[in-house]
Amino acid sequence: MMKIEQVAVKNPEEKQVIIGQGNFTVFACDDLFRTLLTAVPGLKCAVAMNEAVPRLTRVTGNDEGLKELASENCLKIGASHCFFILMENAFPINVLGALKSHPAVANIFVASANPLEVVVAETGLGRAVLGVVDGTSATRVESEEEKKERRELCVQLGYGVE
Repeated sequence: MMKIEQVAVKNPEEKQVIIGQGNFTVFACDDLFRTLLTAVPGLKCAVAMNEAVPRLTRVTGNDEGLKELASENCLKIGASHCFFILMENAFPINVLGALKSHPAVANIFVASANPLEVVVAETGLGRAVLGVVDGTSATRVESEEEKKERRELCVQLGYGVE
């Protein structure tokens, strides 16, 4: 028998969150942390990762508050080899390339500061992340005026589309 559960991510200050799944080794949590630090100088972050045996959550980071929140969320998700990253002073786009190319990373489920819910399946063997609900649902297609505003913002940020 399988149970499906919705796990709300606790992120009261809307920090940047990355949730993924990896190949757990005894050094994976620390190695992912080092990868983040080398991608963005001055980054504050924490990495928590669930280990199948001895069934615990490993955590490392350079900020105690981020470490506490990352480990709490990762443990609540409970899926083996799931990792949970919290960051300050950077956006996911600044670190995703480095994370995706790391040999311990198998999958990235989400990278966002939006409200998140993790959909978890539980069987007799354990738990698995099925996916992540990232923010609220879209309700309409952008208008021409909204498209113009978005493109103007892109130009202000140094990125031109047309």
